[in-house]
Amino acid sequence: MSAPAVLVVGPSWVGDMVMAQSLFRVLKERQPDWAIDVLAPGWSLPLLERMPEVRSGIEMPVGHGRLGLGQRWRLGRGLRGRYRQAILLPNSWKSALVPWVARIPLRTGWRGEMRYGLLNDLRTLDKRQLPMTVQRFVALALEPGEPLPVIPPPRLSVNSDDVAAALRRHQLHKGEGDRLLALCPGAEYGPAKRWPEARFGELAQEYRKRGWQVWLFGSEKDRTVCDNVASRAEGCINLAGRTSLAEAVDLLSLAEAVVSNDSGLMHVAAALGRPLVALYGSSDPGFTPPLGEPHEILHKGLECSPCFERVCPKGHLRCLTEIGVPEVKAALERLEGTY
Repeated sequence: MSAPAVLVVGPSWVGDMVMAQSLFRVLKERQPDWAIDVLAPGWSLPLLERMPEVRSGIEMPVGHGRLGLGQRWRLGRGLRGRYRQAILLPNSWKSALVPWVARIPLRTGWRGEMRYGLLNDLRTLDKRQLPMTVQRFVALALEPGEPLPVIPPPRLSVNSDDVAAALRRHQLHKGEGDRLLALCPGAEYGPAKRWPEARFGELAQEYRKRGWQVWLFGSEKDRTVCDNVASRAEGCINLAGRTSLAEAVDLLSLAEAVVSNDSGLMHVAAALGRPLVALYGSSDPGFTPPLGEPHEILHKGLECSPCFERVCPKGHLRCLTEIGVPEVKAALERLEGTY
């Protein structure tokens, strides 16, 4: 083994992968000479490339939810002798297989699904002591029972050449005096996390009238939602499903302000330090808040929330419909001094 290194088994969601950068930053602070490699889904590699703490991303060849025992076994054998420690962020049994097959001496993770034997540094999670996802990630870099340090927020790094290339590819222009509002109306988890499309459309129309550019961001799965928003505001540019994740990160870095549901792109915007208004419905801002500054969180805190459901079980979606466009505009105006 050459330089000491740690293998982090990364999560399967964009937002969680962004939050994992706080763990990488703490690892680097504690062991600056150690290299950090991350075993992660292929889609996440562009995010990892924008995290300076990470030496390399290793693509997990098995899709989310699949066992792929043979592929995991071959990957683990190929990693033997390279790492002193593995830190597992997922709690699944299958996520522990590669570090075990790789014979990594110290394998750290939360108890999760029957991982006795696969992990030899098995921690018991106290959810009351560690209510936030990022806290649970960072705690795995510490000794058991060690108090949490001040958690450094994620900070994605972008390259101006990559930004310029993304602008050219999508035939976009942002001049020195232009103001850009980025809207992220999607949320893959489900409609109980999505502010109504008509509200996004009304907000977009208002800012277009003020002379702002408005770009809509999302994955291919968000294309219809973003189409519906764009149809309500002339001159919006709908990038949903057109950009790669890497391009979305680079283009979001240009925004003077971002309005987003609780989604992976919300965490990306926060990690880019963009002034952000984050809209919460069925989820809990105390569990997965945006970690960057500046931001404003709009959350009604109804008696039925957070329910963490994909679809509103009561059928009224009041947690989101009670957030009005004037309230979002007021939050954006409070952030104006930051851009």
